[in-house]
Amino acid sequence: MLWLASACVLMVTMGALHHFTAASPLAARATLALGFLLIAAWLGGELAARRRLPRVVGYLCIGLCVGPAWLNLVRVDEVAALQFFADAGIALFAIIAGTELARVARSPERIALARVAGAAMGLPFAAVVLVVLSVSRWFPLTAHQSFGNAVGVALALGAVAAVASPVMSVVAEDARPPGPFARAMIGVAAAQDVALLLVLSLVLLVARPLASPGALNVAAAAGALLRWGGSLAAGGALGFVLAESGVFAGAGGNKEGRAGVTPLVLAIACLLPILGRALEIEPLLVALAAGFAAYWRGLDLGATVGRVLNWDGVQGPGGEAVQPVTAACFGIAGAGLQFGALEDLWPWVVLLVCLRATALRHGLRWVGERAGVMPALAREGWLGLISQSGAALGLGPLVRRAFPAFGVSLEALILATIAIHEVAGPVCFQRALARAAALKEEADVGEGAAIDGVIGAPGSGVR
Repeated sequence: MLWLASACVLMVTMGALHHFTAASPLAARATLALGFLLIAAWLGGELAARRRLPRVVGYLCIGLCVGPAWLNLVRVDEVAALQFFADAGIALFAIIAGTELARVARSPERIALARVAGAAMGLPFAAVVLVVLSVSRWFPLTAHQSFGNAVGVALALGAVAAVASPVMSVVAEDARPPGPFARAMIGVAAAQDVALLLVLSLVLLVARPLASPGALNVAAAAGALLRWGGSLAAGGALGFVLAESGVFAGAGGNKEGRAGVTPLVLAIACLLPILGRALEIEPLLVALAAGFAAYWRGLDLGATVGRVLNWDGVQGPGGEAVQPVTAACFGIAGAGLQFGALEDLWPWVVLLVCLRATALRHGLRWVGERAGVMPALAREGWLGLISQSGAALGLGPLVRRAFPAFGVSLEALILATIAIHEVAGPVCFQRALARAAALKEEADVGEGAAIDGVIGAPGSGVR
């Protein structure tokens, strides 16, 4: 009841302020919206935690409810002005994801996990492309287009299906250090994000000769590829500099070390969106590449960020500060979710979501049995790869520019499918963690029973 009363008072207060400040400057309104989203998202996270859901689901859902998509207590221009804070918060988690990708790349199981990543990309891509082409005569976006244009639409939707979000997987851990299963999932999802460049190149190579004249703007797509490639290069350079400079030396074990390194880590996270806007690069990919390069050069930057996030359970400045930062970051992200295509295209959105989930499930089970990966990863790993966000969101504007004739509708469809995956993904990831833990317990019990059987067997030599 206290939570409900607090939410009602907050909504009424914000509604009144929203009315009286309508003519105020954008900076003032954005500041008010940031404070409102911080408190509202925190309340949503607490409610989600009480329902045994990841807190990030509460952050996203509250942001969606109060944002332009529903109550409009936070306006579109205010969400755009606050995007800097969302990018800065996401950069922290992207650094961890990049570190996990580097750890996977250097592990003995890297070949098996590479096959898992290939299946997680290839099967959803193929399934979506083939199904969309088979129903192109009835699909609203291709019903009046040539077959070549339908191929371009199918390939674009397949590229979206091939991407996962390592950031949402990190956040779904709810401030716990990732275990082996979670590390593998984050690493595979990060590999899918990086491989997005190759997927887009494939789309361009195949779609360009088949598309009608003027239907495909190659220059816009090539510009996006250069921007994302430059983001990875800039992040790699940043990680190399941080590793070689020694600025994080001695930030390891004690409370004072964490207190000293917290401002530096937060400053780096805030610097990335500034550089992103100035140089037109993607902050998430820069942070991902920075975490990867730093770990490759011997600096576990992800562990440093984890200490700032207070994952070791010791109370300190980082742990106290980062929960409201996370709430505000994903509250803003939730306010930016777009479900506009659901009104007219909801059967097709549902079809694409179900196709991707089914292909992920069967693809990982098929390759998991042959690649020698952990059984939990083969059976439940598909749930950990449902999440989408970050780099996948960049596909929407890219598609709009690359397909001038029908790009607006295609962008709306893509953003709606990503929004569903973004909200449902953390819940699926949490379920995957629970099932993986149950499988491990069953395996441990079975191994113990087998040992007991051998020890108690006649002639075993053990009494």
